[in-house]
Amino acid sequence: MTTTTIYHYTLPDAEATWTLLATERGICGLLYNEEQLPEARAWLEKHRPGSRWRADRVPFETFGATDRLMRYFGGERVGFEDIPMELLGTPFQREVWSALSRIPYGEVWTYGRLAEELGRSKATRAVGAANGRNPLPVLLPCHRVVGANGTLTGYRGGLTMKKRLLALEGIEHVDDRGHERFRF
Repeated sequence: MTTTTIYHYTLPDAEATWTLLATERGICGLLYNEEQLPEARAWLEKHRPGSRWRADRVPFETFGATDRLMRYFGGERVGFEDIPMELLGTPFQREVWSALSRIPYGEVWTYGRLAEELGRSKATRAVGAANGRNPLPVLLPCHRVVGANGTLTGYRGGLTMKKRLLALEGIEHVDDRGHERFRF
């Protein structure tokens, strides 16, 4: 059995601590803060048992992720569609996560619309749950998904972070009806 190397690198960002995770195949995780690292290690051990961890910026530069993320956080409109990603989850989760990339920059969709885009209009709650488990926020823009009434309902990184990401894209008209501690 081949041992997988999990690469990690923390981006320098004044407003948040973003830690990138990758295998040799592509980016597999983007953490909101380093406190999520133990949870991420357990999740990756489930998908890549016996992996070894290595701090290394080079894979992320090779994949083109570090430069584009820094430009995105600096307010520049950039795309992430050609960055190699290794989505580790159930087939349904991967289907939902892949669909997130179809939400255009500067727009928001509801969970219902996302479910409809997948041809699963009756699976709104399941789509919402999968969205909440997205391991690649920003790269697969789960922050662009809002409640049926067009309001913020929750975000694993916190509603303050969701508002910040939406504001970077010029979206400031979304009301906050969720609760900051509500995370999924």
